[in-house]
Amino acid sequence: MNAWNIEFAPLVGWVLVGGLGAAAVILTAFALWRGLRGWVLRGIALGALALALAGPALQRQSFESLSDIVLLIEDRSSSQTLSARADQTDRAVADLERKISAMPNTELRKITVADAEENAGTLIGAALAEAFAAEPKARIAGAFIVTDGQVHDAGALVDAAPAPVHVLLTGEGDDWDRRLVISNAPTFGIIGEPVSVRLKVEDEGAAPAGGFADVTISIDGEDPQTTNVPVGVDLELPLVLDHGGQNVVQIEVAAGETELTDRNNAASVQINGVRDRLSVLLVSGEPHAGERTWRNLLKSDAGVDLVHFTILRPPEKQDGTPVSELSLIAFPTQELFVDKINDFDLIIFDRYSERGILPSSYFRNIRDYVQGGGAILIAAGPEFASVESLAYSPLAEIIPASPTGRVISGAFLPRPTAQGLRHPVIAALEGMPEVAGEGGDDQATWGRWLRQIEVTDPTGEVVLTGAEDKPLLILSREGEGRVALLASDQAWLWDRGYEGGGPQLELLRRIAHWEMKEPELEEEALYAEVSAGTMALTIIRRTMEETVGDVQVVHPDGESEAVTLTETAPGRFTARWIAPEPGLYRLIEGDLERVVAMGPASPREFEQTIADQAPLAGPVAASSGSFQRIEDGLPLVRRVREGGVTAGQGWVGITPREAQSVTGIRRTALLPDWAYLVFAALMLVGAWLWEGRGGRRA
Repeated sequence: MNAWNIEFAPLVGWVLVGGLGAAAVILTAFALWRGLRGWVLRGIALGALALALAGPALQRQSFESLSDIVLLIEDRSSSQTLSARADQTDRAVADLERKISAMPNTELRKITVADAEENAGTLIGAALAEAFAAEPKARIAGAFIVTDGQVHDAGALVDAAPAPVHVLLTGEGDDWDRRLVISNAPTFGIIGEPVSVRLKVEDEGAAPAGGFADVTISIDGEDPQTTNVPVGVDLELPLVLDHGGQNVVQIEVAAGETELTDRNNAASVQINGVRDRLSVLLVSGEPHAGERTWRNLLKSDAGVDLVHFTILRPPEKQDGTPVSELSLIAFPTQELFVDKINDFDLIIFDRYSERGILPSSYFRNIRDYVQGGGAILIAAGPEFASVESLAYSPLAEIIPASPTGRVISGAFLPRPTAQGLRHPVIAALEGMPEVAGEGGDDQATWGRWLRQIEVTDPTGEVVLTGAEDKPLLILSREGEGRVALLASDQAWLWDRGYEGGGPQLELLRRIAHWEMKEPELEEEALYAEVSAGTMALTIIRRTMEETVGDVQVVHPDGESEAVTLTETAPGRFTARWIAPEPGLYRLIEGDLERVVAMGPASPREFEQTIADQAPLAGPVAASSGSFQRIEDGLPLVRRVREGGVTAGQGWVGITPREAQSVTGIRRTALLPDWAYLVFAALMLVGAWLWEGRGGRRA
């Protein structure tokens, strides 16, 4: 196809050309006014010169017709696998391909959209906007989207469509689905106190009548409880956490017989169990330099309620000092060791000696308190090696070692034992020296202590040794409770920086929290760390044993697989494992179990499952497109003029664009330059001859 037109390419600026043209008009008018007979020829000559400067040329353009482009977006996300939607999509795509390929001068561009990464849902808006940007807008005749309408970025299509966008909706009119919605859940809760999770069971679509559903709740997969709740009502679900650390709460609503999917019938919530406040009783005997260390440690923790008493004067000491000057308050032994002993999480005896202040019945109460689940820590000084030692009181049954009566004076370096390296109280302490008896301490940064009480016959785990490789720190389980014996009163030297100091506060903190059964300090533990934004899981098994068995991973569908662990540090076995799909996984190794939530319990694709045109209503209306339900039949595809009606009963339209591409341009001057000069010269000569013959008009 060719097109002709005249173009100008002036030899000089248009101002000069215009000026010359104006001068020609003025001179011609003056000649006319003066009555010169050759004024017409002079005007023609000047006009020819002006036209020559304008550079007129004849331009010929060659055009090639371009085909129209139709875009087809097929939704292959997870929600499109429900019911018969995959078959509907296949039929609609095949039908559109056939009909559009039969149209002359029309091309089809097909784009497939799957689930987006990181649970972002179905991003059809972004896919279509990118397709529009990739093609010349002058060629786009229309777009078709085959989807269930559950699009999570429809806003990306606003004002972005240069042609009608038609949506072919999958799904059926009698579809219905039930889902569980968690509207509010705490991230932590106080152990033993109720916390609330707000939830609602919703029915969508053509749901059957009934109005009630069974909801099952379990914590860490234990003791599931089922409750019948009303549908469509916000509910407050009370829960009580019975242990610290991570608690995985699984909530599941019973599936209906004909609902679309049960993938959105379950949800999991992770709540960290914490203690309200830890109650600690610190009883100090003879004042010494390390007493303030214990007080500073416990007072620095805002979650600790500390009760501290120091025995400054035994009852048998009589020196005439008035009672009002002996202490601020009386030592409430009856209240502390009888009435309220079970209110304490930990009792610390710091260099305490048995001088008759506490009767034997009180010590028996303390023993029973430990065996029933309480905890005591004994920081022993020289008095522990004397006849006034707690080891000769009724507490002897639970103290994990016996004093020999010898006090070892002299510098020594605390060292971990082989068991200590595996124990979470000692493991990975900063600046740790070599294990006792296995080498030097070149890498150690710990300072030395100067006194130790010799003990024998340890019944617990010896995790630190001191002078002459004698037990320094012993951790023991007694009944349901725990006991720690530190056979030295020199830990304060680390706090003062003696010979470089050491991790004194961290060590004492770990001892205290191990005794109070904090989950992160348990010797035998199985837990997992989820890599943020991925389905990768690091399984960790902590143990005091040399080997561990495989961890059985139970999938959400009940299938299980064995995962072999590798020792990566003393007492720490790990494995990295990739979960095949989101859901709740159970880890089992021996008697230990752990429940882990991987990804969202109900992916975004299944939050809303009923086919709906509402998410795309705005962009489709803005493009003058339409919605067609596939279950009502596949529509005909017609060509309609731009700006006309683009859809009707059983048909949809695309707008032919008739776009063209310029394939060539050829320019030819109207006359050569010399022709303009010859013509102008002839006109001027003619004017002169005309004037010479006729003379001036009378």
